[in-house]
Amino acid sequence: MHQKKEKRFIRYNLYTIVLLFLVILAGGVVRSSGSGMGCPDWPKCFDHYIPPTDISQLPADYQEKYVAKRIEKNERFANMLDKMGYNELADKVRHDETIKVPEEFNVAKTYTEYVNRLVGATTGIFLLLSFFFSFVYIKRATRIFVLSLLNLFLIVFQAWLGSIVVSTNLLAWTITVHMIAAILILAIAIYTYHYARSLEDRSVLSANSQTLIKLLLYSALLISFAQIVIGTEVRETVDAIVQLNPHLGRSEWLNGAGEIYHVHKLLAIVVVVSALIIYILIKKRNVGENQLKFAKYCLLLVGFQYFLGVVLNQFAMPPAAQALHMLFATIMFGAQFYLLLMLNTRASLN
Repeated sequence: MHQKKEKRFIRYNLYTIVLLFLVILAGGVVRSSGSGMGCPDWPKCFDHYIPPTDISQLPADYQEKYVAKRIEKNERFANMLDKMGYNELADKVRHDETIKVPEEFNVAKTYTEYVNRLVGATTGIFLLLSFFFSFVYIKRATRIFVLSLLNLFLIVFQAWLGSIVVSTNLLAWTITVHMIAAILILAIAIYTYHYARSLEDRSVLSANSQTLIKLLLYSALLISFAQIVIGTEVRETVDAIVQLNPHLGRSEWLNGAGEIYHVHKLLAIVVVVSALIIYILIKKRNVGENQLKFAKYCLLLVGFQYFLGVVLNQFAMPPAAQALHMLFATIMFGAQFYLLLMLNTRASLN
């Protein structure tokens, strides 16, 4: 009976991981299409659970109404930042004039953002189901239950933060924190999935300790995480450039990105080289067939991610490549993290 319930948790945990990647893809589409303010309120969209399809379905003063709501919500958020000691950030939120600029209704952008929210809500439901199904591990593997509960709190925080991103009119640092929270939720889901699997099938673990390879993977993971954060900041820099120069051509967007973009490109080379070294070491040391296969997947993902970066740089940041670049950055990180977990020894479960 317990084995059946454990398999159910593993299955739903895997569904959740897939959905988390879909949320990230949907978020990438929202950003690359400029649909972040497609729904000016939250959790509803234009005060509807199913948004309107035509501007005639909105009241004449809809723009003023949602601007007033944003200002009110931002004041509450600024007060909270004051209490936490972030007075400078609070002042920035209070005096941001961009939140007073009303958004024009655009049905394509509205439904792009609406689909993003639907995928996010579905993911939240599956995280809740994973938590309920994790009760079977309370005695045998308490960390699975605790981490599943933690992920539930994090997704609630993520939903609240999403509302702040909207109310602050896509304030730059909130988007970065939003992305970091998404990666943390993903990492926890991958960890609980792997740990639950390893309790049933120890072939997903290494027979021998691989300290050097694990150290290299830890470093690669940190660099990949930094790349995702820096990449988000590069995008925020580009958004600021476009806002100041709306008539600037797409091919010129990256020209003013500055030092942070050069760091991003340099680290991309480091990620590729480290993935190649890790693959060679795993193959040379006969760590295991499963580990070698997964190291190959990681190398292919890193290579494809680098290719997408080249496409963005050379072909004026096509929107489709932007969304895929964000998605595969997180898939690459998730694959590297899973490979690191696969290098844990079977003795570590005893």
